[in-house]
Amino acid sequence: MTTRRFRIAQAALALTAAMTLAGCSATMDSPNAGSEAVAFAMSKTYPSALPVQYRKTEVVDPTGETPGTIVIDTAEKYLYLVEPDGKAIRYGVGVGKEGFGWTGEAKVGNKQEWPDWVPPPEMLERRPDLPLRMSGGPENPLGARAMYLYRDGKDTLFRIHGTNEPLTIGKAMSSGCIRMINFDVVDLYERVPMGAKVIVR
Repeated sequence: MTTRRFRIAQAALALTAAMTLAGCSATMDSPNAGSEAVAFAMSKTYPSALPVQYRKTEVVDPTGETPGTIVIDTAEKYLYLVEPDGKAIRYGVGVGKEGFGWTGEAKVGNKQEWPDWVPPPEMLERRPDLPLRMSGGPENPLGARAMYLYRDGKDTLFRIHGTNEPLTIGKAMSSGCIRMINFDVVDLYERVPMGAKVIVR
């Protein structure tokens, strides 16, 4: 295969992977949790079953990045918002399951409150029971807020978003995006400006 054809093939594979990840479903294998999910989505407290380490807390910054940077540690399932004076706010997150993860640098290129969710064609093939579009609200898998990650001015199709399945925090089971408890994502959303740097490790 020529170098040019190899690069085209690589680009096609990357695009296919990104399209597969777009939409950030609640889970790939189970439908929305109904009324229980709505109750959790609107709750202002952490579920008792959520381990304490995944609850918002201020810590000594372990990242070494400049204040205002978001750093996501996919192995440990933490999101850090770097603050001045060597501090960081640490949130627990859910991350992509094996084969759906992503690492690299991006910027917050768009922010939405109670965003709509549009499953991509690949996801609809796997889950024909899903709607073609779901309006924003408590039952929506993207939760209360979404921050859309861009690179070189283009949407990467990855998001930091809320979830109506809070017990997935601390686990690797999403379709690639970073999910947070709804009131945590609201807190982060209000602290993070457009253009903020995001590092996914």
